[in-house]
Amino acid sequence: MSQEEHKAHAPASVACYVLSVSDSRTEQTDTGGRTIRELLEGAGHTVVGHAIVKDDPHAVTLHVEGQLLTPDVQVIITTGGTGITSRDGTFEAIDGLLEKRLEGFGELFRMLSYQEIGAAAMMSRATAGTAMRSQAIPGPARPKAIFVLPGAPEAVQLAMTKLILPELGHVVQQLNR
Repeated sequence: MSQEEHKAHAPASVACYVLSVSDSRTEQTDTGGRTIRELLEGAGHTVVGHAIVKDDPHAVTLHVEGQLLTPDVQVIITTGGTGITSRDGTFEAIDGLLEKRLEGFGELFRMLSYQEIGAAAMMSRATAGTAMRSQAIPGPARPKAIFVLPGAPEAVQLAMTKLILPELGHVVQQLNR
């Protein structure tokens, strides 16, 4: 089946959960999370929930694990905590949950970022992959896609418009095969 045929069978609307990771953002100042939600809804997708959690790997892991248990969530998108400072722990929190990694997402994101901000793009640890709730929990389990984005609104805009939105339905279609 060609890429076009795959996309023709992809859902037009995907149920997404948005998680902002920050020690300083509030509902009013969470521009990254708000941008993700607005872009998803503008593209016809559904935001089934969103939250802000402190930049603490354990807290991030627990929150994402909770969304893996939520049946109506198909995709989890996080923003923030992907840099290299001592407080940036989102990559570690999510990387430990991923079963399959979409290495190309991070590579393409950094390539596109390099075109906009230069060599500083190498400090982003944006990543993506798939995860599933524990098999120990009864009931059917479906894998979910997780995208881990930086917190800067410009980076969020870039990842969403150039990478995630063009392939979101296709990603979910492939996960359900």
